[in-house]
Amino acid sequence: CMGEAGCYQEAKFEGVTNVEALNDLTVKISFADPMPNPYGPFVGSQTPILQKAQFENCTGTRRQECTEENFGPIGTGPFVVTEFKPNDVIQLKANDNYRDPSKPAFATMVFKGGGDAAAAGRAVMETGEYDYGWNLQLAPEVINQMASAGKGQPLAAFGTAVERLEMNMTDPSPNLDADTRSTRKALHPFLSDINVRKALSMAIDRTLLTEIGYGVAGKPTCNLVPGPELYASDNTDCLTQDIEGAKALLEGAGWKAGADGVRTKDGMRLSVLYQTSTNAVRQDYQALIKEWWGQIGVETELRNLNASVFFGGDPASPDTYQKFYADIEMYTNIFDGTDPQAYLSAYRCGNEPSPENGWAGENINRYCDPAYDKLLDELKMTADLEKRGEIGRKLNDMLTKDSYTIVPLTWRGRVSARSNSLGGVVLNTWDTELWNVEDWYRID
Repeated sequence: CMGEAGCYQEAKFEGVTNVEALNDLTVKISFADPMPNPYGPFVGSQTPILQKAQFENCTGTRRQECTEENFGPIGTGPFVVTEFKPNDVIQLKANDNYRDPSKPAFATMVFKGGGDAAAAGRAVMETGEYDYGWNLQLAPEVINQMASAGKGQPLAAFGTAVERLEMNMTDPSPNLDADTRSTRKALHPFLSDINVRKALSMAIDRTLLTEIGYGVAGKPTCNLVPGPELYASDNTDCLTQDIEGAKALLEGAGWKAGADGVRTKDGMRLSVLYQTSTNAVRQDYQALIKEWWGQIGVETELRNLNASVFFGGDPASPDTYQKFYADIEMYTNIFDGTDPQAYLSAYRCGNEPSPENGWAGENINRYCDPAYDKLLDELKMTADLEKRGEIGRKLNDMLTKDSYTIVPLTWRGRVSARSNSLGGVVLNTWDTELWNVEDWYRID
């Protein structure tokens, strides 16, 4: 992550100047400045410790080429990988060298991928074929129907997951060359107008979306950072849909309705490509939002992509969310731990995915504001919790209600399911759901 090409989690290593192994069990991390929140490198599921002997030749742009290493990392967890088939299955066995010789309780573990949320829910709660399923982004009535089969039960808790619209601040036109398309070399022809972004947000009924998509497992929100409470802004203006206000805003900004009802300005039509992953709830969101945007004179083309491709990160694929070959995209993101510093640092200037870094940056919108970066630097140096909360809320507002770069929709509860025969599961919304997998056991 500290090389020239960076990495997907570069924000977690911000300010790190050196990492030194003092002995077999101690690592010293040095920062350029005092670091009130040092819990970025090697803390949580997103920054694991990698073995040097295995990965020392897999840094920079070579990281995607190291298939054998990426599919079989040598770690210190309770299980180790024995087989990895992309978009299909991961086979693991108990780690013979695990620090607690009495754990884990299971000799093997199998991950099944490549399906969808409905298939995962059925496999746990209806057929009993699997013991655990996560990210069950399903309508509440669907989950309740599955649970009624009696073989498993849903689990839910609120953490930091927010379903949001990401506005592309750069031009994704296929007419541009590969080194320019969706990079900061070319600004977006109409989403660079804040009036357009704000109008798109104003047209949305978040309460209705959330009720249809999640029921009690979701809450409408205007915040990128919904919690902990210390960092949650009192940003609520977006919760009231305002179709007429959105129309007036566009009209006042010079976007006039044409004969077909689509607004234009200087020959540019307000016609957006809106993409997300294939999922019934997300397609419901897309359909409703398309209807509302049509009411304000915005033409919308919908696109949904297989989740394994959309979230896959393959730099050769044109369909990843990082490459962002669309005007607007929708997904959920989270941060681990209870401090959003690294999460908010993702939007620093220069941290965007690009051909130069193998499309590995975290600044998906290609957002860049020197004032935002300056406030990030202040957050890095601030130890007082109340002051950190104040700065965090300001940063949240700069990305949302001040610029509409990110348009939050729903604060999602994390919904998973476990088999009635699986014990030891404690749903943790602040880290990976496998955080205590060594404590899972079979209920007789």
